[in-house]
Amino acid sequence: MDIIGVLREAGKPPMVLMADKGRYMGGAFVTFKADKRQALWDRVQGKVGAPPPKGMAKQKAEWLKPGLVGRVKFLKGEETLRHASLKDFREK
Repeated sequence: MDIIGVLREAGKPPMVLMADKGRYMGGAFVTFKADKRQALWDRVQGKVGAPPPKGMAKQKAEWLKPGLVGRVKFLKGEETLRHASLKDFREK
């Protein structure tokens, strides 16, 4: 899935916002250890600045330019992400 944004709020766990084939799927928690989490934030910084997707303008997220994809673990059988966590990421 494409990583289209990140949501980092004080006192809350960080999340990546995901889309599949252009359709918003939901958020996935970032549970990496410090070094891998920092590598993700470094990649994110180079992609920040995209306009929010349609209907997502109210979301307080940093929207990303295309090019970063993630592997997500989530409950199957749902149309959107539920109880999701980011397991890995890479450049497209």
